[in-house]
Order: sequence, then C-alpha cells, then structure tokens
Amino acid sequence: MQKPSKIILGIDPGTLVMGYGIIEVHHNKIVLKEMGSLKLSGKKDHYERLQLIHYAVEQLIQKHAPHEFAIEAPFFGKNVQSMLKLGRAQGVAIAAAMSASLPVTEYSPKKIKQSITGNGNADKGQVWQMLQRMVLVKTEPKYLDASDALAVAICHHFQTSSAVQLNSKKVNGWEDFIAKNPQRVK
Repeated sequence: MQKPSKIILGIDPGTLVMGYGIIEVHHNKIVLKEMGSLKLSGKKDHYERLQLIHYAVEQLIQKHAPHEFAIEAPFFGKNVQSMLKLGRAQGVAIAAAMSASLPVTEYSPKKIKQSITGNGNADKGQVWQMLQRMVLVKTEPKYLDASDALAVAICHHFQTSSAVQLNSKKVNGWEDFIAKNPQRVK
C-alpha cells in the first residue's frame, strides 16, 4: 500500500509581513509547492490587516488543500503593544485553519531554527542557507518571512515524522526497552 503524500502549510505571522510556505512530503521527500509573503500596508487600519491575513490564509488553504497547519509562536519581547498585535495576527491565521478543520501546531522560533540548522540561535541567513539545500530552491525571497514560514512547515514535518517516532515502540521502563531493542545494547 502506497503512503499518500502530506501537504503542510507553514505560517510566519506578522501584522506588516506574513510569510507562508507550503510543502508536500511524499516518501519523506520534501517538495516546495509555494513560498511567499503577504505585505500589508502600515497605513491600513490594524483590523483591516487582520481581515486580510485571515482571507489570505483561507485562500492558501483553498488553493493547496493542506492536511496540516503549523505556525510560529510569537517570541517574547519588551514591547507589549507589538506582542499584542502579533498575537492577534497569529490568532486570525489559526482561526482560518481551524475553520477549515486543519490540525494546528505551534512552534517556538528557537525550536524551528534548531530543527532546520541544529542551532536554536541561528540567524535568518543560516536558516535560509539550510532551506536552500533541503528543497533545492535558488531564489531568495523578497522578505525572509517567507523562508521563515517554509522553515515552520519543514520543522513540523521533522517533528511529526522523525525516524525515532516512526520506528518507536511503546516501552515501559529501561528493562522493557532493552528487551525490545537488544541490538542497541553494547
């Protein structure tokens, strides 16, 4: 029986630039379907921008029919107003996904960077370089929010499809683990 492909929509929320990345995974091979960003005018009312974010996520869901939705969690900063606005942007993106009955998973920026580069403190440039190798994309996006969203989608794939999870056996303590995995004991 052939395992069906899985489509993941990753979002890097923002009130001025929202990044998105859509990947399709088939037999553990990651294929980039689309990556981009929604640039919102700072002159628009905040609520109008939230409406545009919701609409854009709905359109991406309709176009690509993803099976799963992953989003970057807001990092904790010093500016409370910025955090509040970012949380709202994240909320409307999640609401659009939930309206489409998609399972939603949230990842911290550190977890995403660690998943892609092996270093939770990597900068955007290092993340982009690793993404280029993973999905063989050459053109750097206009806004790195798009590559951040792609990283969210790939991180989600890694977190939900790791070899450890796929091959794991339920164990009850060390004795049970050793009994079920004698080849791993030296």
